[in-house]
Amino acid sequence: MDSQNPLSKKSSRRGVIVSGAVGGIATALGLPLIAQKADALTTAGRNDIKILNNALYYEHQAIWAYGAAAGKLTSTEVGKTVLALALRNQADHKNHRDALTATIKSLGGTPVKTGSSYDVSSYIKRGEGNLDSDVNIAKLALALEIDAAIAYSQEIAKLKTPKLITIGASIGSTESAHAAAIRATFKALGVDIEIVPAPFVSSENRQAWVLKV
Repeated sequence: MDSQNPLSKKSSRRGVIVSGAVGGIATALGLPLIAQKADALTTAGRNDIKILNNALYYEHQAIWAYGAAAGKLTSTEVGKTVLALALRNQADHKNHRDALTATIKSLGGTPVKTGSSYDVSSYIKRGEGNLDSDVNIAKLALALEIDAAIAYSQEIAKLKTPKLITIGASIGSTESAHAAAIRATFKALGVDIEIVPAPFVSSENRQAWVLKV
């Protein structure tokens, strides 16, 4: 890691971001609705089950990634800041997981199970984070949150149940909020970046959102 990186310096501003309020708004408003009992299994239901299971995969991945990273963070000011935000974001992902699981079951489907680990080597190869330092862990979390937000935006339009589309959009907006919160943490710790670097979170402008190692 570059010894001149501003994140290596202590900052008294860490408390500005780590409350996680921005990441919890969509969760608080939307998730209680998603677990309502759905109709019996139909063609539309099968379609929605597949899409929701894809979303559930990303939630499992995020929960695992934050858990794996937590034990590797240092006890420095930066490490503590990243850990506080990571735990807050992970709590949202656990809520998403539980709601998606309940909905898939209500549709008559079988929720995809969590894996023992997930492959993040593609992110590491692209220089979008790693598990070898506090800064790189935060960058990896950012890349994962961005991809989750993009995945939700691409998939929710394929859902057949209007209520699920609304809730999927709510979860997707939370993933975008997580990405913005991570970028805000970098900024609070002294990195000169925009918290929201582009008007959209999409595959076309993904590179504007990620931070390279």
